[in-house]
Amino acid sequence: MRKLRSCRAAARGRCNAIWRNRKGSAAIEFAFIAPALIAFLMGTVSYGSYFWMASSLQQLANDAARAAIAGLTDSERLSLAQSTFNTEITNYGMLSPALASVNYQGTSEDFSISVSYNAANTPFWAASTVLPMPSTTIVRSAAVKLGGY
Repeated sequence: MRKLRSCRAAARGRCNAIWRNRKGSAAIEFAFIAPALIAFLMGTVSYGSYFWMASSLQQLANDAARAAIAGLTDSERLSLAQSTFNTEITNYGMLSPALASVNYQGTSEDFSISVSYNAANTPFWAASTVLPMPSTTIVRSAAVKLGGY
């Protein structure tokens, strides 16, 4: 009987030692948290780049519309807008002129310049398989009223 009690006490002591041992607990906790942390960081970078591209394209559309005011005809306005856009897009490092297009739509009272950009091949959309991302085609426009207020 005494042997049985000593075996039970030894087993209980080993179990308690295992439960009290904290070695490796940080690694296990990190293994649980790491996927969420990595997804959060990828989302921050991906959406941050999307907002940067959208803001840059809006600025390019605004500048192209301002330049197009000087044109007297629709074709002149489109030409001025296109040349301004082609000149200024080189100042934005991650934007490629080959992936962008400028559209003009006008009436006798107003016109608008629309800029469309295909961002599907940018490295920021690599996370789209893991995270929900916005459309790869970013469209921004700027409108100008002709002839005063």
